[in-house]
Amino acid sequence: MAIRVLLADDQALLRGTFRLLFSAQPDMEVVAEASNGRDAARLARSERADVVVMDIRMPDVDGIEATRLIAQDEDLAGVKVLILTTFEEDDLVVEALRAGASGFLSKGVEPAQLLDAVRLVAAGEALLSPAATKGLIARVLAHPAPGDLVDPARLSTLTPREREVLTLVGTGLANDEIAERLFVTPVTVKTHANRAMAKLGARDRAQLVVIAYETGLVRAGERQG
Repeated sequence: MAIRVLLADDQALLRGTFRLLFSAQPDMEVVAEASNGRDAARLARSERADVVVMDIRMPDVDGIEATRLIAQDEDLAGVKVLILTTFEEDDLVVEALRAGASGFLSKGVEPAQLLDAVRLVAAGEALLSPAATKGLIARVLAHPAPGDLVDPARLSTLTPREREVLTLVGTGLANDEIAERLFVTPVTVKTHANRAMAKLGARDRAQLVVIAYETGLVRAGERQG
């Protein structure tokens, strides 16, 4: 079944370029376009989108608020949001991740990388651009505004192994890398990550990274040896 993509950007030319790119893929279908966040949230529901490719800076309702509207709507629990932006907007990207985005990518990315990103987000498998994501979240989430940190007691529902996997996910490692470190299979890692998501109420892997930082489980500059 084709991945149903919704394009949300206030630049018509950019939306048209993306439409041509996605429509040329046998496993993708562009179901709608939105020029602002309000329409993006509405169309995500009416067009049954799988992935929303979302710009941050849009008129009326921006991409962050649109992401929040989608993430908070129980009927849209399966909709993933991929933020397209520039890495100079660190604060905005982290705010989007907190709002419920599944990952982010630079607008200067190669077409093949963008296509792979949409497929990964649709599958809920991984956070995009792990190196850049890890650095960005380490810089911003590890130095939150007062009141932003999540109570570490929230992690008490996790088993020791789930907590260990969460820590490694928070450092930006992929399932294969975590499996190698823990001497288990990638399938086992995915199972533990999925259980952690369910217990913590996380929509996807991106939210696990946010939780890992906000609870203090992972801090800026830490690397798992």
